[in-house]
Amino acid sequence: MLHPIANFANLGDENAFAVLARANQLAAQGRDIINLGIGQPDFKTPNHIVRAAVKALEAGEHGYTPANGIPALREAVADDLKLRHGADIAPDRIMIMPGGKVTMYMAITMFGQPGADILYPDPGFPIYRSMIEFTGARPVPVPLREENGFAFSADELLSLITPQTRLIIVNSPSNPTGGVTPKAEIDKLVKGLAQWPDVAIMSDEIYSRMTFDDLTHQSLTSYPQLADRLILLSGWSKTYAMTGWRLGFSVWPEQILDDARKLAVNSYSCVNSAAQFAGIAALTGPQGAVDYMMDEFDIRRKAVVEALNDLPNVSCITPKGAFYAFPNIKATGFKAKDLSSRLLEEAGVATIGGPDFGVHGEGYIRLSYANSLNNILNAIDRMGDFLEANAPK
Repeated sequence: MLHPIANFANLGDENAFAVLARANQLAAQGRDIINLGIGQPDFKTPNHIVRAAVKALEAGEHGYTPANGIPALREAVADDLKLRHGADIAPDRIMIMPGGKVTMYMAITMFGQPGADILYPDPGFPIYRSMIEFTGARPVPVPLREENGFAFSADELLSLITPQTRLIIVNSPSNPTGGVTPKAEIDKLVKGLAQWPDVAIMSDEIYSRMTFDDLTHQSLTSYPQLADRLILLSGWSKTYAMTGWRLGFSVWPEQILDDARKLAVNSYSCVNSAAQFAGIAALTGPQGAVDYMMDEFDIRRKAVVEALNDLPNVSCITPKGAFYAFPNIKATGFKAKDLSSRLLEEAGVATIGGPDFGVHGEGYIRLSYANSLNNILNAIDRMGDFLEANAPK
């Protein structure tokens, strides 16, 4: 029997993919399933982006590229960060990645080891905790509370830092809650971090273009005092409906940039060449498709919140970012994962139970409104029928 040295028992999973697989299995059996579980836009990648990739292939861009990405794309990323956040980031500090998760993997691997603490948002993206535990570090959840709009409290986060803390992970706009942390809280966090100069920060800003109600995303790249310890995670997947392209980028402090490059060389060598040319077209080309997608998401967001609040024993605050709703289902009498499972099996609606996103996720389920408005409202009607039939006695 094979016995891997690494402790894979500590390596978690992302249950959204398990729910997707079960939903597809039920659909293959002839069931009518509406999937509000998976977190990817239901829009096509804009045509000019696809054409750029095709043109690159036809022009012979078939070979290896530098491990940190082609210079033109890194320059386009730097220009975009300057345009959107006023951030002066040298292109040499930017790495093009095969999606967003690789940045998490690298950052947590660099700072995670037995005896180290890593702070992460809870409820939050499940891979944070999974990778922290895999490295042997201690995961320290930073609660995201409904009464705060699922934004982190800078005071609470700062109170959790100890001499053992090596890395802090923040995520705004947030998956799974759609919460957006206000600038005032981020300002307070940055000020407080001055007392902890040896603690690194990874800011997951993959949903940075996805805010509503005239909110402007506050990027940590706009704080020069963090430059020597900030790792930025971002990319094209959500904003440009490019999840399957596996294209992301990261910004690294200069002192660990070469470590990240060597991890790339030792794992994936470089990112798909044609996809990188598509990334240039996405950043430098017309943005109308992004604006249209966000307008559609906003229509759905408002409809979802209204419909969820009409369900028996369910309440839902209005998310300010991303494309998720995180309704409170505590009054239904169900545990969240049980409710999510029964909604799929009995009502034909795929959702994700809150505990899949952390210990503070109990009492909530996640709905992705990356589906047609008709399907979304149909799904919530089914949820209402199920909840009425199974109301607490």
